[in-house]
Amino acid sequence: MGTLGYVIFYVADVEASVAFYERAFGFVRRFVSPDNDYGELDTGATTLSFASSTLAMSNLEHAGGFARLDPSAPPPGASITLLTDDVPAALATTLGAGATPYTEPTEKPWGQTVAYVRDLDGILVELATPSPDLVAGVHQRIDR
Repeated sequence: MGTLGYVIFYVADVEASVAFYERAFGFVRRFVSPDNDYGELDTGATTLSFASSTLAMSNLEHAGGFARLDPSAPPPGASITLLTDDVPAALATTLGAGATPYTEPTEKPWGQTVAYVRDLDGILVELATPSPDLVAGVHQRIDR
């Protein structure tokens, strides 16, 4: 059908969100519009983007709008996952950049270590080591 090109979050302050992801995760800014209504970060194959809530409403108003992100409310039922070899170190960096802790690092039964934080807008961000089973499966497919 297609390729995942963008993940876009609708936020109150595009510049602040982009700057947070630069500090917390080391992503490189591709673009922020002069009117601060849209910004992009280079994260690899898929672009992580932020659009202002005002721009989002202008695009979605006729369809009923959208639920605004609220850092003081429970997080939305979605998260983004960022892979790292060292979850505790990534967690410390992220918290130092202004994230809010959500869960402590936990080792999953399948060998993956994960922790969750909330970004400035309340979005859940999972910090995770690559899944050993997934990595082994990828190698098995490549070897065939």
